[in-house]
Amino acid sequence: MVQPTLAGRATRALPPRYRAMALTGAAPNALRAIELPMRPLLPGEIRLRVQACGVCRTDLHIVDGELGAPALPRVPGHEIVGEVVEHGAGCGQHPIGTRVGVPWLGATCHHCQHCARGRENLCENALFTGWTVDGGYAEYAIARDAYSFALPEDYSDEEAAPLLCAGLIGFRALRMLPQATAVGLYGFGAAAHLVAQVALTQGRQVYAFTRPGDEAAQALARSLGVQWAGDSTQSPPGPMDGAILFAPAGELVPRALQAVEAAGTVVCAGIHMSDIPSFPYRWLWGERCVRSVANLTRRDATEFLAFAGAHRLRLATTRYDLADAAHALDDLRAGRIAGAAVLRVDA
Repeated sequence: MVQPTLAGRATRALPPRYRAMALTGAAPNALRAIELPMRPLLPGEIRLRVQACGVCRTDLHIVDGELGAPALPRVPGHEIVGEVVEHGAGCGQHPIGTRVGVPWLGATCHHCQHCARGRENLCENALFTGWTVDGGYAEYAIARDAYSFALPEDYSDEEAAPLLCAGLIGFRALRMLPQATAVGLYGFGAAAHLVAQVALTQGRQVYAFTRPGDEAAQALARSLGVQWAGDSTQSPPGPMDGAILFAPAGELVPRALQAVEAAGTVVCAGIHMSDIPSFPYRWLWGERCVRSVANLTRRDATEFLAFAGAHRLRLATTRYDLADAAHALDDLRAGRIAGAAVLRVDA
């Protein structure tokens, strides 16, 4: 066992190495079990003993090489729930022993044009958890103190993990539809099953669109109280003035445009999407709008987690052991998960 670094503070000794599931370059689309050294903390960093980590579609895009190759080895995972076990110099926002969450946005530069304008989600030099820095498919993880967040107490570790991306991105996407009273959600998975509850709490109508034949997702949507659930080839039973696409399928954009009324907005909420096919201008005409959501801000995190604390959200989760991370990604790819997949880590 090694002792904490002189710059850090910890309550007990930490092991010299820890287990992780990582991309290593040994084979395409594959995670490997490896051991990593317990490196010293830099100023502003905290070390977490990981308790749970959500499995997000963005992880799948990273593993499948659709976002570009990260430096290897790389540990995916950006919906991290963990206990703070060590502080680097200058930390104090989260006391040791505190349960915190770590999302996709890992750090920003504070001085580029976007940061200067309060748009840190567009930072030109941002670090992203599980893509440009190691994430939470591991027994331990390192995060920036200022980019980690206290979690509402009324959620287990397994329930809290999906809040950190599925919930945050859905919340930010819904904010792009401030006037919409009837919202269509295309791709009813981890994010949609959370944002549907937010929209219903706000008094909006919600229509859920799933993969054709995905009866489990449709049943989940109905159990949450949506007004209608069907597959993405169908038309909703009533008019919509907004839609959010969580499915990474570009062909859904023209379909959603045809489904929303004049002045309606279609929000593309994924970090990756297949190409959008050409479509007639008349489908866009009438002051309809297509826009994207890029990443998230710390304000999104604090405000959504406060909302989740005040309005108990129902989480549908499927649990996997850390060693089964690749299996979880395969199930996500194949559409076999209703709700969210979560790795349970027992360090």
